Amino acid sequence: MPVLDVLRIDRIAAVIRADRVPDPRRLADTLAAGGVRLVEFTFTTPEVLAVIAASVGGDAVIGAGTVLTASQAHDAIDAGAEFVVTPAVLPQVAGACRDRGIPFLLGAFTPSEVHAAFELGSSLVKVFPAAAGGPGHIKDLRGPFPQIGLVPSGGVTPANARSFLDAGAVALFAGSDLASAAFVEAERYDEIRARAESFRAAVSGG
Repeated sequence: MPVLDVLRIDRIAAVIRADRVPDPRRLADTLAAGGVRLVEFTFTTPEVLAVIAASVGGDAVIGAGTVLTASQAHDAIDAGAEFVVTPAVLPQVAGACRDRGIPFLLGAFTPSEVHAAFELGSSLVKVFPAAAGGPGHIKDLRGPFPQIGLVPSGGVTPANARSFLDAGAVALFAGSDLASAAFVEAERYDEIRARAESFRAAVSGG
């Protein structure tokens, strides 16, 4: 199944930021078992390319986040990343992903940035930081850009997830409230799965 189809079905993806990921494959599979099949490992994670390579091949769809350069995008794709996410509108990353045939989500916040990301071919547009504008910001952006799929990231929780979707978001990225660095580093897989299930219930309206 295409990556973006998985995201549209699940409506939630995990963003992993940690100083240490002891077992990347088990972490990714745990999130997938909880109903969150897209897992993004950010370039702020030490040895992220090794982490990505170790996590692929299981039940999750693995991506790279906080990608800032074309070189990072190519390296992540070579390591096995199936999608790429940036925190800003970065034409060089967009070009690298287009060249490799990999879906990418550029980060944006303002109307001008959202439009620029879309014009660069961003498969969906990540709205970051989502908490700064809340669901109302998503609703406002949807007004002039009904054709652009918006994916809020930053400050998404089970409590506000449904509100973001009701405002018009097609899916969400969740970080520390889903798989915090402390939980990842301590290998608290049961709790991570429980949180994944909580998010899935929230986005499903349950």
